[in-house]
Amino acid sequence: MKIQELKPAEGSTSVVRRVGRGIGSGLGKTSGKGHKGQKARSGGKIRRGFEGGQTPLYRRIPKRGFKNRFATEYAVVNVGDLEKFDNGTVVNAEMLLSEGIINKELDGVKVLGNGTLTKKLTVVAAKFSKSAEEKIQAVGGKIEVK
Repeated sequence: MKIQELKPAEGSTSVVRRVGRGIGSGLGKTSGKGHKGQKARSGGKIRRGFEGGQTPLYRRIPKRGFKNRFATEYAVVNVGDLEKFDNGTVVNAEMLLSEGIINKELDGVKVLGNGTLTKKLTVVAAKFSKSAEEKIQAVGGKIEVK
């Protein structure tokens, strides 16, 4: 390969548009900017969200809500969902993920007391509701706060 044979990669360069060079170029007279107006002027850019002086949408709509960046968000599991595990199983976040009971672990798993449990399980989670604790312990299971 010789230096004169080098070429830029396909599609990496584009031809410079020469505007204002006569009608034959297709970009003569107004240079593709149309007639007059803000967009035809030099430096005539209109910022995003500008509505011609009318109060923009982002200012007309009231401010709503608040998202606490420091709040802990738990993946929620009900006691009834744990019924699919066998007796004596140690149920943790990884097992719940693999079984498809939760989609992602977030900041931990919280077990709630909805549903019934008949199997003796050891449940490892970040939090338990009172009713969930009672239901798990009532059938002889154990709870472990991780």
